[in-house]
Amino acid sequence: MSVDSASGDKPDDGPDRPTRGIPAIVRRRLAPFDARLDPWSWVATGVVVAIAAILRLVGLGHPPGKIFDEIYYARDAWGLVTKGVEWNYTDNVASYVVHPPLGKWLIGLGQWAFGYADTEQNISVAGHIVTLSPEVGWRIGPAIIGTLSVLIMVRTARRLFHSTVLGCAAGLLVALDGFHLVLSRTALLDIFISFFVFAAFGALVVDRDVRRRRWLNAMEAGLDPSRPGRAGRPTFDWRDGIPWWRLLAFVLMGCAVAVKWSALAFVPVFVLMILWWEAGARRSAGVRRPWRDTLLDESGWLILGGVVLALTYLATWTGWFISDEGYYRHWRADSGLSEPPMIGALLNLAHYHSEAYKFHSTLDTSHTYQSWPWQWLLLGRPVAFYWSTDGACGAASCAAEILLLGTPLLWWSFLPAIVAVAWLGIARRDWRAGTILLALAAGLLPWFYYALDDRTMFNFYTAPAQPFLVLAVVYVLGAIIGPARPPAPAGEPGAPPPAAETDAGGADRAADSGADGAAGPGVGRPGEPPAGLDASGAAPAEGSDVIVTGEKPAADDTGSTSSGGSDRRLVGAVIAGVYVLLVAICFAYFHPVFVGKLLPYAEWSARMWLGSRWI
Repeated sequence: MSVDSASGDKPDDGPDRPTRGIPAIVRRRLAPFDARLDPWSWVATGVVVAIAAILRLVGLGHPPGKIFDEIYYARDAWGLVTKGVEWNYTDNVASYVVHPPLGKWLIGLGQWAFGYADTEQNISVAGHIVTLSPEVGWRIGPAIIGTLSVLIMVRTARRLFHSTVLGCAAGLLVALDGFHLVLSRTALLDIFISFFVFAAFGALVVDRDVRRRRWLNAMEAGLDPSRPGRAGRPTFDWRDGIPWWRLLAFVLMGCAVAVKWSALAFVPVFVLMILWWEAGARRSAGVRRPWRDTLLDESGWLILGGVVLALTYLATWTGWFISDEGYYRHWRADSGLSEPPMIGALLNLAHYHSEAYKFHSTLDTSHTYQSWPWQWLLLGRPVAFYWSTDGACGAASCAAEILLLGTPLLWWSFLPAIVAVAWLGIARRDWRAGTILLALAAGLLPWFYYALDDRTMFNFYTAPAQPFLVLAVVYVLGAIIGPARPPAPAGEPGAPPPAAETDAGGADRAADSGADGAAGPGVGRPGEPPAGLDASGAAPAEGSDVIVTGEKPAADDTGSTSSGGSDRRLVGAVIAGVYVLLVAICFAYFHPVFVGKLLPYAEWSARMWLGSRWI
């Protein structure tokens, strides 16, 4: 991709042929971050993912037996593997369950591969690949998905913040979060919904870059975006004209909804993000009516995405469709109603969903570990998954517990980080801040509504929001570290355009509302170049780290360099590094109660910082 300077602009060839020189501010806003082949970033990613894998896979078979809701999901998963539907082996009939099947299918794959046993049901089956302990069989699926979620976090955060350092910091914070660790080592559904929701978000972030690259390529080829109709749009091509990454995001959201329906709250928010980003790309390119054109151009793809989501969801019910034994599978026929082929099955499934929704909407049974949404980020009532006092620990009394507790230092950073992201997002008009806050609203606010009806809720309902909470913390760390290099003084060569300078579309940066890449983490103040771009608006060399790079500061007229920006970044990097280190130390201290290690009772009690709220 060529980069034409202002001095290299060619004269117009006529009214239908714009110049090929693209203003630096437009190129800056449309040029994507693309350093996929940077080997060092993949080495760093591999190290973080390896740490996550070791923490999640070592000792996975402990504790023995089914803990907490594994007693339901491990059995349901085995029913899906053997009969295609959840099964009640005691009464030898289909089970009535109120969650879609995909998460249980993923648990069941581990049981199929490594074996399953249930002494109460007198079941013992060897694995098809290798036979391990049955606990490994039903926990390996969540452990693998939890590890993959760290991989996706590193790469998504790196693309979002244009920084390998911040991407790895985000992945490491997820890897060292006790909440995420416990869910990754337990056969529950919540790690799956968290994975699919965030994977869909990651696909949308890639889609944003791909679509902007399409506009930039078209403009470099001579497109005039200000022209009306198709003449002002990029030529359609199946390779980049079809939003493949966006369609993948809809597939992933279909999978998320097929784990738990609470993922539906993210669908309208993600659609809003797509429209916001598409309108921002058109505004940057110079389209005269960006929102109108966005709605005209993208509505069809969004409708197709909705169809893809629905078909993906229905596909996860295949076992129920092809079976005659599923719960409510022939409800209409059993009720004396007509049941035409295909349509009848869909109507029966709709009835099943109606009954399941009634269960969810009226669930108000009291539970020892229930909690309210306003307690979750404060760790007000974690859930105990396992408790035992058996065994020798070298003390008179011992205790072993698995507590669904977020690493305290990390989780108690979330609320201040949200406030900081909101403030920085408004001050800098940064699309990344708005994106993070929108996703958090989708993951948290619906539960406040259900709290008004006194619905029974638990802290693991925050699982889909947890990756975005980590992104909020990393956003603030990026702001603390500061820009890659100090900007050149205004009016000197290499200085960024003034805040009121207009782009190709006639919209000034101040009115851009951050949709097109205003300042963000690693940026500093409005008017400085965003992370990933130098003061002239050009992207750094592929794979370079834009936050902590060791770049030389800009030189002044005498040729000397100023160390002020470098010192500021050094101090910021130390602060961010110390924070991550303290989170790691906090995680190590609480690790025994994340994995059920037997401790002297006094040592276990010392970790119950909030007393009875954690017991």
